[in-house]
Amino acid sequence: MDAPVAQKKLKVATATLGGCFGCHMSLLDIDERLLTLVEAIEFDRSPITDIKHCGPCDIGLIEGALCNAENVHVLREFRSHCKFLVAVGACAINGGLPAQRNRFDVGDILQKVYSDTPDGRARVPNDPELPLLLDKVYPIHDVVRVDYFIPGCPPSADALWKFLTDLIGGRTPRLDFPQFHFD
Repeated sequence: MDAPVAQKKLKVATATLGGCFGCHMSLLDIDERLLTLVEAIEFDRSPITDIKHCGPCDIGLIEGALCNAENVHVLREFRSHCKFLVAVGACAINGGLPAQRNRFDVGDILQKVYSDTPDGRARVPNDPELPLLLDKVYPIHDVVRVDYFIPGCPPSADALWKFLTDLIGGRTPRLDFPQFHFD
C-alpha cells in the first residue's frame, strides 16, 4: 500500500515518557515503508532524525506514561508544538506497566528499593538532577488534550502505518480489531 502524498509534507514528531520504548520500535518496524512515508511527511524530533527538541509539527506521536515531574514537563512542551497529539500504546493511554506501582506508596517503594539492603548502607537518592517521582503513574490524557489514541503494547507496525497513512490522506484514522497488538 502506498502512502498518499499530501499537498505539502506534514511534519511528524515523536516523544517518549515513562515506558519501554517499544512503541518507537514498532514505528521503526515499518521498515522500508518509512521510505514511502517520507514522501508525504518530514520527521522532526524522532529516533530517525535524532533531533532533541520539537519544533511546530502537524502530528505528534507520544508513548509512555507520566511517572515523574520531567515527564509532565516534556508532555506539556510537546503538546504545545503539535497540531494533533496521538497517544501511542498502553502506557500513554492508561499508564500501562509503569502503573503497576500505583497500588503502593512511593515513599514505601523508595525505602524498600534503596534502604532495605543486606548491609543497610544504601540511601534513597536525593539529587536535584533526578526528576521528582509523582505520587502515582498517570496516562497522558489526565494532563493534556489528546486527539487520537493507538492502543497496543506495543501497537503493531501495521497499525501505526494504517493510522499514519489514513491521517496523511485526510481520512479519519480507523483501526480494526485485528490490528490491535498486546504482547
